[in-house]
Amino acid sequence: MQLTAKASSNHALLISIQTPQFKGDEAAASLAELARLVTTLGFKVVGTQSQRLNSNQKVSVLGSGKLAEIAHLTGNQGLIEESEESDDVDEMLFTELPSENLSFGSADVVVFDCDLSPSQLRNVENQLGVEVFDRTGIIIEIFSRHARTRTARLQVEIARLNYLAPRLRESAIGNKERQMGKGAGETTLELDRRKVRDQLAELRRELVSVQDELKGRRTQRSELFCVALVGYTNAGKSSMMRALTGSDVLVENKLFATLDTTVRALQPITQPRILVSDTVGFIKKLPHDLVASFHSTLAEAHDASLLLYVVDASDASFRSQLDVVHEVLKEVGVDGITKQLILNKSDQLSDEEQQALMVEFPDAVMTSTRNPADITKLHQYIVNIAQDEMIEDEIIVPYTANGIIGEIRSSMSVTKEEYEYEHITFTVRSNPINLARLKKQMQNKD
Repeated sequence: MQLTAKASSNHALLISIQTPQFKGDEAAASLAELARLVTTLGFKVVGTQSQRLNSNQKVSVLGSGKLAEIAHLTGNQGLIEESEESDDVDEMLFTELPSENLSFGSADVVVFDCDLSPSQLRNVENQLGVEVFDRTGIIIEIFSRHARTRTARLQVEIARLNYLAPRLRESAIGNKERQMGKGAGETTLELDRRKVRDQLAELRRELVSVQDELKGRRTQRSELFCVALVGYTNAGKSSMMRALTGSDVLVENKLFATLDTTVRALQPITQPRILVSDTVGFIKKLPHDLVASFHSTLAEAHDASLLLYVVDASDASFRSQLDVVHEVLKEVGVDGITKQLILNKSDQLSDEEQQALMVEFPDAVMTSTRNPADITKLHQYIVNIAQDEMIEDEIIVPYTANGIIGEIRSSMSVTKEEYEYEHITFTVRSNPINLARLKKQMQNKD
């Protein structure tokens, strides 16, 4: 699957299937989020439709009456006969989504707010005569467009090919060649599938190599206190990263604007340095293949000393979004790390709303990246947590060990220096790993 480059001119009709397990406010919020996803790709959402069914496993996904109605909206008359069966249908209206009456042929793309099997996707496309996508396909396409580094591109391409492989179809040319006796041996479909398998194998080998490099870099940083920003997509993590580190990271009001983990030093600089990493955002129904392929990226969170759970406090659904973050991090094995909830975008809340949230979440940190005082407060909080993990010790260093003296001053917090006849006695605060490594290094020089 690859969305066409002319996506910016496409008009999308969004479809929600409400089941006994997925309905009401949950379905409404999910469809509104899907609208933001397709808008991120450049589509114009022209309307929404929904249907209440016992499940979304029907071969044609929807009832025939609803399919006929949607076929009219896509301008594909004649493929579906009008049905007299009574479908339990509604048009879902949201303040953030268009609610005008749709006319004949007003939509040229249909997007379902659920996952469709390859056969369902094929059946609905045949009956509607337009491109049809499911939620996973849209998310993977967004990831594909936003991946910038080699690591992110590899991870996204693996997920995209895993999604594409079962959805490959025999081309009309391949069918014609076989009918004429020219297609001896493998069919074009079989050839395409084998090509995808070969691509996946090569990409996985390349990703392993890249992962080894990333692991080496994380090992080099293991002696430093690391803070990982985690949270739902568009919660403001990148803005917080820029505010805390002064780095020129990408900040966009788009879903999944950041896919690549960025690591920068906390500013103003501390002694020893504290690192801050900005990780990929999460979303409900995040495709499993994407979670799996981004495992190495999320390893930054796995190796962190402190996790800052950043939420958009102005979003009424942030509690359920926080549940998604917990679930994904649990899936990749992030556990036992100090966590802190950050109620971000407080500038969009009234004083009463801020007070109510602090009563509900008394241990949270209320902040806005637009308020320098809030960033200063968060900076001090991070420094305090890092200091709490440090231990105090004395290190006796001969004057001749210039390299060791320089390393102590650059990588540890020196609280006292006493100059003796042949050596300096440093009283330092440092994390246990760094302290043990330095003492071992000094023993090896003796």
